Amino acid sequence: MSSVQIAMLVLVFVGTFAGALWLISRLSVDNAQRRVQQVLGASSALDERPRENLVDRVAQATERMAKLSVPEEGFENSALRRRLMNAGIRSSSAPIAYFGTKTVLALSLPVGGFLLLTVTSAAQGSALLFALLLLATLGYYLPNMLLSQAIARRQREIFESFPDALDLMTVCMEAGLGTEAALTRVAEDMVHKSPVLSEELRLVNLELRAGAPRDRALRNLALRTGVEEVEEFVSMMLQAERFGTSLAQSLRVSSETVRTRRRQKAEETASKIPLKLLFPLIFFIFPSLMLVIMGPAVIQMIRVVMPAMTGS
Repeated sequence: MSSVQIAMLVLVFVGTFAGALWLISRLSVDNAQRRVQQVLGASSALDERPRENLVDRVAQATERMAKLSVPEEGFENSALRRRLMNAGIRSSSAPIAYFGTKTVLALSLPVGGFLLLTVTSAAQGSALLFALLLLATLGYYLPNMLLSQAIARRQREIFESFPDALDLMTVCMEAGLGTEAALTRVAEDMVHKSPVLSEELRLVNLELRAGAPRDRALRNLALRTGVEEVEEFVSMMLQAERFGTSLAQSLRVSSETVRTRRRQKAEETASKIPLKLLFPLIFFIFPSLMLVIMGPAVIQMIRVVMPAMTGS
């Protein structure tokens, strides 16, 4: 038996074993839960549980599989936890769901690819082994790419809407409102333009109402968003409060700076468009254009030149 066949058998065994464990964990009912429901007279063991969000359900479904890829203790407070918060995922079960998804994809994609390739006979030998390794790598790193895209999309929305929020906050503070009242009003007004930024400002207000210090609530805002402009805003607010300078004037200067940076970033993106269009023009548009323009002329030349060359 060759090494490729042994590897395929190992993958099939691991996939079947993991699927069996998952089915057993989902179908089995905890004894303590069954006893409690019997005492309470519940008619169903599963239908009356409170509804959970998607992240918690994924975490529960993949908790056993996640143990294969979960790092050492303390990963909840690591850079991964901050990345999940930057993506807007604040559930405590998010890291377990993240690692469980990586493990499930890294095992299920090679098994599915093996079954598909063996049935269709599309690849054999070393090509089949390379395809399975490629699928396993893709399944393991696919959650990383999706998380990075979610972070970039969320941070871009915050960055584009943040100057408008600063303008609203400046107007509110110049009208005589305090910092907490201004943040509350800005969060209410920005809910239609940028729900993400409105939610972050609302969380700051909730932390302040709960008794958290203002500097801690603002630093948590910068930590949750991960946007450089928000971090500069937090530093400006803390310095203005510490040295007793005008918050309204500082907010006006910060708003102009962020707006200028947003315009410069838009100009930079626009300046990259010709370079990005170069390769599609060369490889897709120019050949079609040359075929349409030169095609009739080439056909006419062939009709005229070929009889003269053959002497007919």
